[in-house]
Amino acid sequence: MENYLKYEDYLKPTWAPPSWLFGPVWSILYTIIFSTFGFVFYQALNKKIPAIVVLPFILNLVFNFAFTYFQFGIRNFNLAAIDILLILITIIWMFVVIWPYYKAVVYLNIPYLLWVSFATVLQLTITYINR
Repeated sequence: MENYLKYEDYLKPTWAPPSWLFGPVWSILYTIIFSTFGFVFYQALNKKIPAIVVLPFILNLVFNFAFTYFQFGIRNFNLAAIDILLILITIIWMFVVIWPYYKAVVYLNIPYLLWVSFATVLQLTITYINR
């Protein structure tokens, strides 16, 4: 894709992490996401929790995968900023709906929440700097 830009190509704040850090962090986070989301989906399929509980988990995955396209594919910082806010909101929503059933899912996803919180501030800053 010709217009595909890398993280290094953007103007970033001085406190932005180096590009090499994203791969290892997301590898760990995707392992957590795959395991815990899979567990939640399995519980819903087996009717151990209401099916509606999986909605924020599904939306989170959709927004998560869309981010790369918005940020690097079409290089639309505004859409990427909106998208990462939606990712953050769906994580909080996930925590609220799964807490009564499986608190461990919340605890295991705290690193995801922390990273996305940091990434949201970073994305909003990058959006502002590159306007």
